[in-house]
Amino acid sequence: MKIKTGAYHPSPQPFSLGRRSFKRALSRSGGDWGEGGKVPKFYKFAIAILAITMIAPGEARAQTRIKDIVSVRGVRPNQLVGYGLVIGLNGSGDSLRNAPFTQQSLQSMLDRMGVNVRDQRTRTKNVAAVIVTAEMPAFIGRGSRIDVTVSSLGDASSLSGGSLIMTPLAGADNQIYAVAQGPVAVTGFATSGDAEKLTQGVPTTGRIPNGALVERDAPGKLRDEKHIALELRNPDFSTSVAIADAINGFTRARYGFPTAREDDLRTVTLMRPKDVTHSRFIAEIGELMVKADTAARVVIDERTGTIIIGRDVQISTVAVSHGSLTVRVTETPQVSQPAPFSEGETAVTPQTEVSAQQDGGALAIMRGTDLYTLVSGLNRMGLKPQGIIAILQAIKSAGALQAELVVQ
Repeated sequence: MKIKTGAYHPSPQPFSLGRRSFKRALSRSGGDWGEGGKVPKFYKFAIAILAITMIAPGEARAQTRIKDIVSVRGVRPNQLVGYGLVIGLNGSGDSLRNAPFTQQSLQSMLDRMGVNVRDQRTRTKNVAAVIVTAEMPAFIGRGSRIDVTVSSLGDASSLSGGSLIMTPLAGADNQIYAVAQGPVAVTGFATSGDAEKLTQGVPTTGRIPNGALVERDAPGKLRDEKHIALELRNPDFSTSVAIADAINGFTRARYGFPTAREDDLRTVTLMRPKDVTHSRFIAEIGELMVKADTAARVVIDERTGTIIIGRDVQISTVAVSHGSLTVRVTETPQVSQPAPFSEGETAVTPQTEVSAQQDGGALAIMRGTDLYTLVSGLNRMGLKPQGIIAILQAIKSAGALQAELVVQ
């Protein structure tokens, strides 16, 4: 029987081979079952090997490409920022009295166009001063277009319907790299009447897709780098070593020598082969599969009550009792009226009622050797998110939480 090699394509139906089917296949191939119709040890071993080979592709799917968990040092975007004006607003722009910078910018723009309005008082409400931001991708060249974000700087109520006039965008080195211009797309809106105002989304911020034209090449070139450094997005020593081993196994088979060295938990340094370009080498190693490891971590957001528990979080055996204390203070002012025809005055006397209620909490034994056991133990206590947060913080203080606790 010939075995074809190639990519594994899982069957839509689960693989199942019963005893009768295996016996029938064996009889067709000329074999027998042995004495008593029992499966010989050799066939048991063959079935075990077959089961392992069927499980192996599932394990491979749990791995991750290197390109998805690392970034190449030096290959990064650059931040751009600029100051400009949005015109054409339907009475929702800045009030020039409250935003003097808008008036100064409008006068300077008109002066450059040959219009003198220095001695005149402008009362327009169709202009808004804005800050324009953009992100210039790595290695982008002149003539390319990038998206920009426009945000109001004054007291404009909405940028809907406005257009950004030509605005230079500069980098951290004060060099102009792009110029933005175009109509602003706003997703929110705001409308108001005499007694009510309705606002949805943020109408004072908008975007201009492909609104900036790159006028200067991004600094730096990939070919200028002698060594290639990969930086892990989630630093971990185990993942760093796994990446280096996977790359060295690939380069030994392809080029005859190892090229990767793990420097620390964050960086893996590569030595590029001489006859391969940077782009091709990075593309080749980016498709290699590794199993990314993560540290045991519990993330808590007390504002929203969100709790994220990692897969490897464990809790040593502890006894937990949790109860809630509710204190209610009620103010009921009383009006004291004087007797008729007396010289007394009407007075308001305070009357305060304070009540406290404490719900008893049962003592429970908690332990968690895996994520499922831990979550089941917390659910059995019937706690709300705030109660779970308090318990996790107390368990961490007791030294029983075998994970990093991150409070946001």
